[in-house]
Amino acid sequence: MTLVILTILILAYVLIATENVTKVNRAAVAIFAGTVGWVLYVCFGMDFVTSEHLADYSRFLHLGDADSTSTTVKYYISRNIFLPWVGRAAEIVLFLLATMTIVEILNNNGCFDFVRQLLRTRSSKKMLWTLAIVTFLISINLDNLTTTVMMLTMMHAIIPSRRQRMIYGSAILLAANCGGALTVIGNPEGLVLWNSGAVTATVFSFSLLLPCLAAWLIPTAMMMRMLPERVDSEWIVMPFRGDDTRLNAWQRQLMLFVGIGGLWFIPTFHSITKLSPFLGALCVLSILWIVNEIFNRKLMDVDKMINHRVPRVLQYGVIQMVLFVLGMMLAMGVAVESGLMTNLTSWCDRDIHNVWILAGLSGLCSSVLDTFATAISFISLHGIVDMGHLTMSLDADYLQNFTRNGMYWKILAYSSAMGGNFLLLGSLSGLALMKMERIHVGWYFKNAGLMSVVAWVLGLIVMWAMTAQS
Repeated sequence: MTLVILTILILAYVLIATENVTKVNRAAVAIFAGTVGWVLYVCFGMDFVTSEHLADYSRFLHLGDADSTSTTVKYYISRNIFLPWVGRAAEIVLFLLATMTIVEILNNNGCFDFVRQLLRTRSSKKMLWTLAIVTFLISINLDNLTTTVMMLTMMHAIIPSRRQRMIYGSAILLAANCGGALTVIGNPEGLVLWNSGAVTATVFSFSLLLPCLAAWLIPTAMMMRMLPERVDSEWIVMPFRGDDTRLNAWQRQLMLFVGIGGLWFIPTFHSITKLSPFLGALCVLSILWIVNEIFNRKLMDVDKMINHRVPRVLQYGVIQMVLFVLGMMLAMGVAVESGLMTNLTSWCDRDIHNVWILAGLSGLCSSVLDTFATAISFISLHGIVDMGHLTMSLDADYLQNFTRNGMYWKILAYSSAMGGNFLLLGSLSGLALMKMERIHVGWYFKNAGLMSVVAWVLGLIVMWAMTAQS
């Protein structure tokens, strides 16, 4: 049955990597792999429990004064093995739901309309860097998918030329992925590392600052050569949202401060209370929600609210992202509990024995698979699997890479996120760009992806130099 579960996971990875060809949604594949995997695990629960959790199961029987029956094993799996994995997945999903709702409230109240004013220029190069810098700064605080879709929607409404939109859209994708990789709340990969205790927020951001800047600035600077001197643009006085509140400038600034400032406070909240970060995100959401209803108390009726304009691709993308993360977390839980990851970890430690190679492979895999699927797979090798599974013959210097704030986690987070820049297939942000601007993978790789690979390697060199100096 372990081989059957392994086969299902491999097929799921293949379908995720070939989504552009098969047209099978990766979220559906991930949910299928996660749910079916756990059903198979329960059906052969006695074998898995006795091989992986014998001591805990014996203690469970002793405390409950119960006999070992099929029903008892299923109850033990449900309460002691399955629910903890559901809790890990729920932490990530609830955090994403909270932050994405915060973005929707801010966007619907015009808190990001100032970006449109910054884009009022005829200089193509100024337009490029304005889009890139604003996207980078926003993605530091918000997830890269939401940031990408929001900026692409603004850009699409301003620039009529599809050729130019393809270039600007590529720059937005690079900035969003690099900015999201810089903080623990910028994408799901960093959030998993933070929730699992592998990294701390401040050390993580300082370690990835220079590599992420290199991976972002170098390709963006090279893309300037592809643009004409002046850009054709179209403008409307104010974007219409069916529930447009026409808030005063100070009200929008206050809501932006509450939303973005609250997100920045989440690491401090987690450090003080030791509670899961999603609780801090929900707290920020509740405060912003109350402020929103106070400011819009005269406009809260069904006739106005049902007409509000939110990009369909954002609504669909949010649901898809949440379900995909949930499915991958459950699927990886089956892999860990069935012993698959333990065997793979032992092989990597014995035969590869180099964190730079392991984390470098994550960058190549995430370019065609998926950044989150790749990251959670490599994290499970040493992050979620108990360190006691490692062979005692490993040297102390190697084991140091897997401690809290160890080098492995930083290289892994950087490489897996940057892999989404190589091709459009490696991230939901890339797929959103492909669908919105009808960009072909070959064109993107030739004009942006290849430069991103070079910049990724330079970022790894920067990380190595920083490690050597320390």
